[in-house]
Amino acid sequence: MASSAYTGPVFDMALAQFQDVAEHLEIPEDQRLRLFMPKRTLIVSCPVNLDSGRTAVFQGYRVQHHLTLGPTKGGTRFAPSVDVGEVAALAIWMSWKCALAGLPYGGAKGGVAVDPNALSKRELEVIARRYMQEMIPFIGPHTDVMAPDMGTNEQVMAWFMDTYSMYQGKTVSEIVTGKPVEAGGTVGRREATGRGVAHLASRAMEEIGLKPEGATAIVQGFGNVGSVTAYALAQRGVKIIGVSDHTAAYYNPAGLDITALERHARENRVLRGFSNELSIDAEELLVQPCDLLVPAALERVIDAHNVGRLRCRIIAEGANGPTTPEADAVLDQ
Repeated sequence: MASSAYTGPVFDMALAQFQDVAEHLEIPEDQRLRLFMPKRTLIVSCPVNLDSGRTAVFQGYRVQHHLTLGPTKGGTRFAPSVDVGEVAALAIWMSWKCALAGLPYGGAKGGVAVDPNALSKRELEVIARRYMQEMIPFIGPHTDVMAPDMGTNEQVMAWFMDTYSMYQGKTVSEIVTGKPVEAGGTVGRREATGRGVAHLASRAMEEIGLKPEGATAIVQGFGNVGSVTAYALAQRGVKIIGVSDHTAAYYNPAGLDITALERHARENRVLRGFSNELSIDAEELLVQPCDLLVPAALERVIDAHNVGRLRCRIIAEGANGPTTPEADAVLDQ
């Protein structure tokens, strides 16, 4: 496939996945670029006056992959790792997910290269509103609809909606999903992905004759997806023996107190500082023995280097692309 402006390990991973499927389906070479390459990519600068008095400029992106099935739809993440290749891959995966689910949407994704945990609430709001201002000429309810992703939440969606609405001179609640219920959001939306992961993991356990009571799980990632998945699994009787986020990892074969972990994460925004005694290296947490491993954070977590060390019976993917093609080939054997 011809070279492009999109680079990076996450984009290369999406390309490898596509090439495998294209070969299997015998898609003609001249049609592959049309199906794979994004339709439109926006790169913007978001200057922000920080609380310190310094002005910082953050890079923002929005990739609209495929518009054939309808307006594009996809989340917006705030994370230091964000770049154009990563966002393009996420948009491509959104197209596939919408198509497989029979939804009348194409895929899109957006992001800002920033650590939201290092920002005050005011700084976060300013960045969110500035990013939306830059996006306004290119999005709309029938063009491209935004949603939360890693590092963003219903509050950020409310700022997005409010900013877009001000420029339209009327309330346009349908410009984002994942907004607060009070602003027209859907009850249970924040928990939906995590509950879905827990439900499918439970079905997988049924398939192999594993009862939730007494089963063990490790959850990598403790945001909207990971924390809700852990809580929902615990409600089903699964013992959560390990959790992690980008700041800390904890492991206890006897089981962790998920309610206490959720409270700590809510109050501190991160898991760091919860416990010194239960701390473990994040990479080592993934290879501890368990029945269920839930990667629910970043891409490329399970790779060729650690796949042979995994000691789980089920992998329930809650993140986008957590398993590399090389690791997937090993697991498929």
